[in-house]
Amino acid sequence: MAAPSLRLEGSFALSVLPSTSISPLIAAPRVVAAAPRPIPLFRRSLPSPISRRSCRFAVKASSAPPTAEELKISTISTKPVEGQKTGTSGLRKKVKVFQEENYLANWIQALFNSLPPEDYKGGVLVLGGDGRYFNREAAQIIIKIAAGNGVGKILVGRDGLMSTPAVSAVIRKRGANGGFIMSASHNPGGPEYDWGIKFNYSSGQPAPESITDKIYGNTLSISEIKIADIPDVDLSSLGVVTYGNFTVEVIDPVSDYLELMENVFDFELIKGLVSRPDFRFTFDAMHAVTGAYAKPIFVDRLGASLDCISNGVPLEDFGHGHPDPNLTYAKDLVKIMYSEDAPDFGAASDGDGDRNMILGRGFFITPSDSVAIIAANAEEAIPYFKDGAKGLARSMPTSGALDRVASKLNLPFFEVPTGWKFFGNLMDAGKLSICGEESFGTGSDHIREKDGIWAVLAWLSIIAYQNKDKKVGEKLVSVADIAKEHWTTYGRNFFSRYDYEECESEGANKMMEYLRDVISKTKSGEKYGRNYTLQFADDFTYKDPVDGRVASKQGLRFVFTDGSRIIYRLSGTGSAGATIRIYIEQFEPDVSKHGTDAQTALKPLIGLALSISKLSEFTGREKPTVIT
Repeated sequence: MAAPSLRLEGSFALSVLPSTSISPLIAAPRVVAAAPRPIPLFRRSLPSPISRRSCRFAVKASSAPPTAEELKISTISTKPVEGQKTGTSGLRKKVKVFQEENYLANWIQALFNSLPPEDYKGGVLVLGGDGRYFNREAAQIIIKIAAGNGVGKILVGRDGLMSTPAVSAVIRKRGANGGFIMSASHNPGGPEYDWGIKFNYSSGQPAPESITDKIYGNTLSISEIKIADIPDVDLSSLGVVTYGNFTVEVIDPVSDYLELMENVFDFELIKGLVSRPDFRFTFDAMHAVTGAYAKPIFVDRLGASLDCISNGVPLEDFGHGHPDPNLTYAKDLVKIMYSEDAPDFGAASDGDGDRNMILGRGFFITPSDSVAIIAANAEEAIPYFKDGAKGLARSMPTSGALDRVASKLNLPFFEVPTGWKFFGNLMDAGKLSICGEESFGTGSDHIREKDGIWAVLAWLSIIAYQNKDKKVGEKLVSVADIAKEHWTTYGRNFFSRYDYEECESEGANKMMEYLRDVISKTKSGEKYGRNYTLQFADDFTYKDPVDGRVASKQGLRFVFTDGSRIIYRLSGTGSAGATIRIYIEQFEPDVSKHGTDAQTALKPLIGLALSISKLSEFTGREKPTVIT
């Protein structure tokens, strides 16, 4: 087994610690330290779901420097397990599935088997997660398999924490080869709930389908796992530990990301807003990973009061909550923002920090409107875009509000399938600056992931810019004012999404096949109900303008001559059953009708969507789980 050595940074940089080496002991029941250590190098090894064996060793002091030959690699026999095909954003299953023998280890090894050796051998990989249950054990498995496959260095967030946007930022800043993200995003956490893993490439973007397809193929034929015989690494303290030619560096999960945000936004402008006595805002971290970022950014750097942060401590089960920032699951924030004494601005982020919800006082900003409003105001309010945006893009189900901004600003525009990886290619090619998804994801080319805190800072920047000349006591331009002014200029795209979660897969698939059959028989000009004339219906196919790759079966569309749309998709972000999503959109140019409630304005179209799909007949569901 390899000899660990330790290098400390910061206030511990001058500390002197003895080098250590590890000698195998056949019958040792625990780790025994033969030399005193001022701080722990690693914890006692915990039982992990890698085969059915335990690793027993003792630690003794050694003055000899570690050598590459001392890193001992073991090969563990394994066999394929079912169900390891990734969805739109990685592999997500129940925790108990990942805890099955070699389940996670198989997928990690299959990943290394799928990558060209030059993409990881001797290279640097980033590791972080949202703090959910099983992350601690999973981090140790990933570290050991990475070492076993020849990775040179792992950069891991303290306590295994690092938001998805921060992982992307660290990969890009430090020139890493890629990174692992331990998260099931907005899905619930805890022993009975969800866990997930995904891999991001060297520009910080989620792995493309060409890689995820290879991973899945290799999970079907895997026969062995390469793992380094090293102890669990202590992730609670910043510092560097080395085992032969393999290094683990525990880093501050916030610092690189905060530095990037300071380069994107005018923090002094935002600080001037949040420090005003006549402006209040609240941020709900939902007991998820952005709780680790909220205080350093909003309080320590921007000067907001500490009580503006709610649910700010990351918990393994998200405080028994569902960390999905929407009107249903972020009910604490919604209640606050619709109260008589509501703050001026409210926001929330999800499990891994890449999604966001924006609220004004008694006013909800749809994600589709949010990205459009940010794009329309970015050049004036956000220094990063002072020279204008390169292009704009949205996922296909997202409303057409962004299209209208692109047209007015004469910017290139792209409509892509659901999945942030489709934006990354356009960004890398210099074609895209700002993009968004209706599923509460908004971002830009500062990284290659959607970014919840970025969206919050973007909105604070717009509000601050609109009010920069307002004196204390003067009426401030509100979130609602900004949205209504935008609708006056561009028109309003009424939009809603109906989610039917954990449907029986058989019924959901039969419904989609039925709809495909309906689409194959449709003709332009057909009447639907009393008010809608069909322009076209199809199964969305996307051809990437950068590399020509084609993604098919990305959503079933019914598009009408007045611009209204009905879209049906099966979501790939759940861990059990099938989630059916129905998207309903209608454009309204008449300013006098912009104040109508979205559900009222869309009621005829919603009824038509349910009628066309025969959803109740196929699934037995009478009501959606979530309405956005």
